[in-house]
Amino acid sequence: MEENNEKAEIYSQRVRAGKRTYFFDVKSTRSNDFYVTITESKRKFKDDSFSYEKHKIFLYKEDFVKFLDALQGTIDHVKSELLTEEALAALENPVIQGEEAPFDEELKWE
Repeated sequence: MEENNEKAEIYSQRVRAGKRTYFFDVKSTRSNDFYVTITESKRKFKDDSFSYEKHKIFLYKEDFVKFLDALQGTIDHVKSELLTEEALAALENPVIQGEEAPFDEELKWE
């Protein structure tokens, strides 16, 4: 059974975001169909130890386009209707801890 689980994971990408980590994993079913899992993992401290709280979404290929459209629409709404210009600029040019500021701030790849 363990061997099947290893074959089932095809691709994985991790995004670290403060106390949270997001995992985007492509997996296959027994019938060689594909789906994506999106996992949010949060580190929780209690006394002198810690644990991880995880939440997972299963996204099936027939829903990819609808999901992507809804996600992009939601992000566009937040950017255009809810954020100030300063907050939007901060999102588009994040400062990553431990890294220096870009050499030329006027260069932008679009």
